[in-house]
Amino acid sequence: MKKTLVLGATDNPSRFAYKAVHKLQQHGHEVVPVGIRRGQVGGQQIITDKEQQVESIDTVTLYVGPQNQPSWYDYILSLNPKRIIFNPGTENPELEKRAAEANIETLHHCTLVMLATDSY
Repeated sequence: MKKTLVLGATDNPSRFAYKAVHKLQQHGHEVVPVGIRRGQVGGQQIITDKEQQVESIDTVTLYVGPQNQPSWYDYILSLNPKRIIFNPGTENPELEKRAAEANIETLHHCTLVMLATDSY
């Protein structure tokens, strides 16, 4: 199973990041919810501190728009994930370029669709 950091995690059930946390857990993946507001999702506290160490991340799945991503670049890259999934609306050529330079795979896909089609 792939340890996945959900960037943009929220306790709002109408948001796709919320749904992604639950679907990832249902598929047996360990989830690390990270966001800007405190709360709980999937039985876990949402991490709001970029200084908190998170290890062995396989995948970062983005639910933060490109205009809000620059403050997260160093954090995301410091995790050294194997891949970053740019969900619809999160595409960002600058972050993709930085990820490629760090040998991190990038995908333009939807985490929820990937899980539903067993291609995650």
